[in-house]
Amino acid sequence: MSQPREIVPGATYLLTRRVLRRHLLLRPDAAINQLLVYALAVSARRYGVEVHALCAMSTHLHLVVTDVQGVLPRFLQFFHRLFALGTKVLRNWEGPVWDHEPTSVVRLLTQAAMVEKIAYVLANPVAAGLVRHAREWPGVKVDAGELGRGVLHATRPSAYLDPENPQWIEQAALPLALPPDIDQEAAEGFRHQVAAEIERLEAQAHAEAERQGIGFLGAERASEVSPYERATSFERRRERNPTFAVGREQGDAWRAAAAAVRAFRSSYRAALERWRADVRSALFPAGTWWMRVFHGASLSSTCAIDVTLAA
Repeated sequence: MSQPREIVPGATYLLTRRVLRRHLLLRPDAAINQLLVYALAVSARRYGVEVHALCAMSTHLHLVVTDVQGVLPRFLQFFHRLFALGTKVLRNWEGPVWDHEPTSVVRLLTQAAMVEKIAYVLANPVAAGLVRHAREWPGVKVDAGELGRGVLHATRPSAYLDPENPQWIEQAALPLALPPDIDQEAAEGFRHQVAAEIERLEAQAHAEAERQGIGFLGAERASEVSPYERATSFERRRERNPTFAVGREQGDAWRAAAAAVRAFRSSYRAALERWRADVRSALFPAGTWWMRVFHGASLSSTCAIDVTLAA
């Protein structure tokens, strides 16, 4: 059984979902790019989710979002299902699209964490040895200069969605919002911070490629590989999957966040034990999702992780 997760309005996350057995089903091309932008735009609008950054790799998808209304599980269920069903049609694929491992959900608690994780997402094609610079990746992505002011557009894909269904609008727009607590006056500085971190990650990837004596695949070749092939590069699996990030300079912020996570889980388990003992007055900690939505459990009024850490 997975650990309970606190779901609260206004939290910002790095989300990662992997394709089954590292198949290259999301290999960039016009059709898959269109489907992804459309599905994400419709899903974000439906659940009030703000999208800050994204990068679609051939074997996995990275998103940085803010869950304004505290409905992240609903958003993920809808978006992943919609995108997977469309992908099955486009790729003529039988069976699951997504890996059996759950979505990686990392809550970003500080501005430093947001800068680092957004840069990590955007520089991912460089770190993977696919292109020399993040801007060259042909898949769906965001450039640092678009943060908080760009908009991605997509026409309804004709291969899967019923045009007679009113929920599938013909034209979908996905605005790229600034993360919480980054106002317009600080926006340009934030973009510069992300761009500088991308440059650092690119330089790191270049140095590693030179050390190993290998080159970069290139955008054209990355777009020509078969989507039915599988990635063959080494990838560590079943390592620790963090639930939050505060940036490289961790210190007190990390200790406070870790203590809050432990307190939430402890309170949740205590309430669950009482519930299983048929004590329906048991109070679960604020941020409890499953027990509240599916069993009508009552919640306490305070959140374990103070969102003021993001300041």
